[in-house]
Amino acid sequence: MFLLILGVALWSFAHLFKRLFPGIRAMLDDKLGMASKALFAVPLVVSVVLMVIGYKTAGMPYRFAGPSWLVHVNNTLMLGAVALFGVGSSKSHARQWFRHPMLYGFITWAVAHLLVNWDLASIILFGGLGAWAVAEIVLINRSEKGVTRYTGGTLKGDLRLGGIAIALYVGIILVHFWAGVPPLPMTS
Repeated sequence: MFLLILGVALWSFAHLFKRLFPGIRAMLDDKLGMASKALFAVPLVVSVVLMVIGYKTAGMPYRFAGPSWLVHVNNTLMLGAVALFGVGSSKSHARQWFRHPMLYGFITWAVAHLLVNWDLASIILFGGLGAWAVAEIVLINRSEKGVTRYTGGTLKGDLRLGGIAIALYVGIILVHFWAGVPPLPMTS
């Protein structure tokens, strides 16, 4: 459990550092240039490794089990989360509706997983990362006033976003099956 908590904390700190300590981050960028990005990329990679190892080795039994229909809610939310992750770099109409689409996608991902994973390790992992995303949104909104929003969007951009989101969603489902964690309800 320690590795999981350490991974979530390291992920959060590395991402929030720029917002919490803007002066130090600016100084590092000035002195180190592109190397300052590696200074933060390495802890992020390490945090993901720690979270994966910590989650897989936590061995926490399920304390509660939710109703089976929550699996369907989870899967629907996950398609939305995947689409939100892509909105920020799309040329869709949806891009003008969201200021932080990737962070909203991250929150949606966390909530979806919390609906179907009620063990302590899942609460720490998904709850912790969801809390990080909320904190990130609050800090960004507090520090960046008057942000220019994307205007425009095309039907072609909407269709491309939808197609890519569905393809990635199917890929994520296949990876879950490959990893031994089937996300779709299995009936016999």
